[in-house]
Amino acid sequence: MTRTAPALLLALLLAACSSGDAKQEAAAPPPPPCEAASFEGASLTHCTAEPGRHTIHMVLGPKGGVPYRSLSQLAVDRPEMSHEVAFAMNGGMFDEKGQPIGYYVEDGNRLHTLNRNEGYGNFHLLPNGVFYGDTDGHWAVRTSEDFAQSVSHRPQFGTQSGPMLVIAGKLHPRIAPDGQSLKLRNGVGVDRDGNAHFVISDEPISFGRLARYFRDALDCPNALFLDGSVSSLWDPHMGRVDGGPPLGPLIVVEKRAKGKS
Repeated sequence: MTRTAPALLLALLLAACSSGDAKQEAAAPPPPPCEAASFEGASLTHCTAEPGRHTIHMVLGPKGGVPYRSLSQLAVDRPEMSHEVAFAMNGGMFDEKGQPIGYYVEDGNRLHTLNRNEGYGNFHLLPNGVFYGDTDGHWAVRTSEDFAQSVSHRPQFGTQSGPMLVIAGKLHPRIAPDGQSLKLRNGVGVDRDGNAHFVISDEPISFGRLARYFRDALDCPNALFLDGSVSSLWDPHMGRVDGGPPLGPLIVVEKRAKGKS
């Protein structure tokens, strides 16, 4: 018995150490939501919202006020006791006053109906689409026609933009593989696990390359173009607040609990 006691003690000590290591690994903080990425030689920033860790909201401006028009104004005007922001991004087409020109829902309140008109510009490069969802983490991107036919209840947030980048796993039929129009661009897609992926290019990029990144690298069966030239990101973790031309609707991704990314 006395010969086996040291071996037993050693085994108990090793087990305790292993348990402590496991607890330390379990307590390791999650990675930041935004990361640098590269695709076909283009530099991008890729931010991920996960249903269990984040909530998504649309924000136009302070309650009853005019639109913020910038991410920096949003940053300095956050209400007290708000959840911590993981990141924020411009979120859809707008008019000269910053008001949405398509479907827009903020906190369950619809401020603009679905726009199914034909016209000129990126928004009317049909099909366009809607990014929408609820605070429980059910998020989706659909073409505007699909949204009109399939969604019978008002979501807690929603924004219409265009054109769609990826539709049911295929690139938008009117987007060239690599067109001559190169601009800073951003978009959003939802993958097969329900995570929402937000991508902004760090250099001028074509529609086609951005669309392929959502389809091929992020495995998003549906993805929506948010805007170009004005594309902006607020990433508090990296201290990044993009400036530039005035914005309209803003997508704000918040952390579900303080200190959790």
